[in-house]
Amino acid sequence: MRQVLLDPGVFLPDNAQNAVTPLPVAVLRILVQGGFTLPPALANNGTPSHPGLRRLVTRFFNAGRVAAAVPVIERIVDELLRPVRSELDATGGCDLFPSFAQVLPCRVLMELLGIRGVDPATLVRWSDASLELFWGRPAPERQLELAELVVAFHQWLTETVRDGSAPADSFIGALARHRLPDGSPLDVGTAVGMCFFVFIAGQSTTGQLIAMVLRRAPAEPGMWARVADEAGLAEAWVEEVLRREPPVTTWRRVVTQATELGGVRLPEGAQLLLMLLGTGSDPEVFPEPERMCPHRENIRHHLAFGAGRHRCPGASLARTEAAVALKAAARHLPGVRQAARTAQVPMLDLLSFRAPLQVAVEQR
Repeated sequence: MRQVLLDPGVFLPDNAQNAVTPLPVAVLRILVQGGFTLPPALANNGTPSHPGLRRLVTRFFNAGRVAAAVPVIERIVDELLRPVRSELDATGGCDLFPSFAQVLPCRVLMELLGIRGVDPATLVRWSDASLELFWGRPAPERQLELAELVVAFHQWLTETVRDGSAPADSFIGALARHRLPDGSPLDVGTAVGMCFFVFIAGQSTTGQLIAMVLRRAPAEPGMWARVADEAGLAEAWVEEVLRREPPVTTWRRVVTQATELGGVRLPEGAQLLLMLLGTGSDPEVFPEPERMCPHRENIRHHLAFGAGRHRCPGASLARTEAAVALKAAARHLPGVRQAARTAQVPMLDLLSFRAPLQVAVEQR
């Protein structure tokens, strides 16, 4: 797996965002009429433009900016948890997914990117619709509904990029200043594709990570009480969840030339599905992989964020948001436990994404 990710010359990412379920003519018509295009930008970009575009993103989400974002994350977390606390006191239980885990990354991203004039719930709906349309297996009728949402998302992104009013120090401002290898400015379509990817990765997948972190912690004996104040424990718990149950479970590559991988001959054009989920449960790498064990010596030797040239540039921000969310939830909601009837938790189950859609907790 790591070998494939570290060799983008032989294993191209060009198929990474192709629709899993073929799009019928009626859906394609909606997308085309709405002006939807998704040119190579980041995750699906194997062209010479990728290194420069990636540097732009990694510089924007660098360690200094992530550290500076912690007070912003903490403020938003406190705002979101106050009504959750009230609901818990009034009813004895609540669902942390729609009220907290799902909306927190969207609010954070909006502040970091300087996004205004749109409701967070709308951005969440657009982002989730994009995941389902391209990585899910929706019925034809559902595809039509999703296509309308995706077009609305794309049109909003296009208008935002073209508007020209974004602050110079914002992500969109950085896109406007960026130059391609030939010295030309970034075209609107590629800039929109960049924003499309950053919004989904920074919003939906981070929310999925937070949901899994919050679901697992109350079920671990003593963890909820300890994680509120024990230094480094929240970060270590987040890393164990990433190792064992990452939100991004698979990714795709296409073979550019006949090659051999693990003793198997692969022809040119072969489509590969990389099982990232399994890399954190290899007993040769992680002793007792089924056991949640924070502070493992090799705790980051997993592929939850990929590896190499296409490793997730927002990994540090996602880790930070999840750890802050966990610590704050444990402090604001002491004494909660996983709700008794959670055997059949609804799950997001797409080709490359898996996470709980409910995080039900109750007072002890």
